[in-house]
Amino acid sequence: MKMKFLLVMLMGGLLTASAQTTVVDVAAGSKDHTTLVAAVKAAGLVSTLQGAGPFTVFAPTNEAFAKLPEGTVASLLKPENKATLTKILTYHVVAGNLDAAAVLQAIKAGKGKVVLTTVSGGKLTASLKAGKVILTDEKGGTATVTVTDLKAGNGVIHVIDSVVMPN
Repeated sequence: MKMKFLLVMLMGGLLTASAQTTVVDVAAGSKDHTTLVAAVKAAGLVSTLQGAGPFTVFAPTNEAFAKLPEGTVASLLKPENKATLTKILTYHVVAGNLDAAAVLQAIKAGKGKVVLTTVSGGKLTASLKAGKVILTDEKGGTATVTVTDLKAGNGVIHVIDSVVMPN
């Protein structure tokens, strides 16, 4: 399924950086990120993520959101939980344009790990395991980067297989 996603992105020309294409547009073009897009809309973050950036987005798939306890996503999408949803979503965003090569270089320079400060102010730790980039959140949960370098005019998206959670 991930290969299918990548092929769709390639065929749609979304891997080519374009001033008109934003990280929101790239995510919206993926059937595997409908939950993420709905959450971004519910949190009121569309205009922010369509801004100049640059942004590095670690984008959980629909399957990643499905791993959360039953009812969590529906609860987060309620207007009264907008602040919590916003904190979770901005925890998936790092200021700057960190492509896969930059992340790997930072991990190497950090002797096996790098701590990234998210837009929400939280910390995500990136490391390598069996050749794959692993993100460890503030609660000790992990996500594996499964697809890298989906480029947009205002940043880059890396697809992850779990939702990372701030404290």
